[in-house]
Amino acid sequence: MKKPFIFILLLSFSVVIVSVVSSLLLYSDIDETKESVKNKIKKTQEITYEKIDKDDPIINVYDVDENKIKKMNMEEYLYGVLSSEMPSTFDEEALKAQAVAARTYVIYKIENNIKSGHKGADICTNSSHCQAYTSYENLKNIKGKDWMDSDYVKVKKAIDETRGQILTYNDKAILPLYFSTSSGKTENSEDVFSTKYPYLVSVDSPYEKQSPKYITTYSIEKSKFIKYIKNLYPQLSVSLSQLNNQVNIESRTEGGCVKIIRIGNIKLSGIQIRKILNLNSANFTIDYSGNEMKFTIKGYGHGVGMSQWGAQGMAQKGYKYYDILFHYFKDTNIKDIY
Repeated sequence: MKKPFIFILLLSFSVVIVSVVSSLLLYSDIDETKESVKNKIKKTQEITYEKIDKDDPIINVYDVDENKIKKMNMEEYLYGVLSSEMPSTFDEEALKAQAVAARTYVIYKIENNIKSGHKGADICTNSSHCQAYTSYENLKNIKGKDWMDSDYVKVKKAIDETRGQILTYNDKAILPLYFSTSSGKTENSEDVFSTKYPYLVSVDSPYEKQSPKYITTYSIEKSKFIKYIKNLYPQLSVSLSQLNNQVNIESRTEGGCVKIIRIGNIKLSGIQIRKILNLNSANFTIDYSGNEMKFTIKGYGHGVGMSQWGAQGMAQKGYKYYDILFHYFKDTNIKDIY
């Protein structure tokens, strides 16, 4: 009688153990799934935005190289912009996102009558003022026939398949800022440019690490660092031997950039330091080794709006161009205007 009893007892105990282990594994899988869902950027259902069929607008473009205002077809102008602003090796959906952003930028300038800096034209070809642009003829000379036969066709396709589409907020064209590489998170517009835009807010940008400028370094002698700062701020008072203790990062922005850095008796912004030292971004840390200061920099560019390498990463993960745009420009819509 004892043996059957022991057998039943062991069998019951085994069932309990298996149930507990299974439950723990199940809950572990659920937790991992929850975490995966939480970190995943939302995808939009398949959308077609082509609703209007009007002629392409003709815009006035100030050609900086020729010092001349030219009339151009908007879409043909955009071929030259997209060829210059984003690597043609990028995924088609990233190129489409850039195409919509570039088109929106022109419409934003026109809607807000912003003509300063380009002699009254709608836009100019100066990349530091408006958008980079390269003419068809110059692209042929610079890139060569093979590129024109392959990559230029790819660029044109991205423009053509988003023809007339712009990004809007409250039915008006947005200011669609973009830059090369974030540090894993973008910046609030007011932390970089003082002006606050409701659609230019800090968001996670998780697919940046493939960028060649995701992390870079810059080294400078301590004495030179002091000299560079003192040239612009003569009131600076620091000691070369005590510099390690006299340079302190006091605060950072939501996106991770240096907000305030104290250097001896003065305070500067991370943006100011970036300009002085020509760093890739204002998101940096500082280490000291002997007579040198080593800056480790994350990202490349001002950090506001759409990260181009982040867009590429999203495209590689299967996101559509509108998913990319809606992620980086909050609460916006796409509108087909021609």
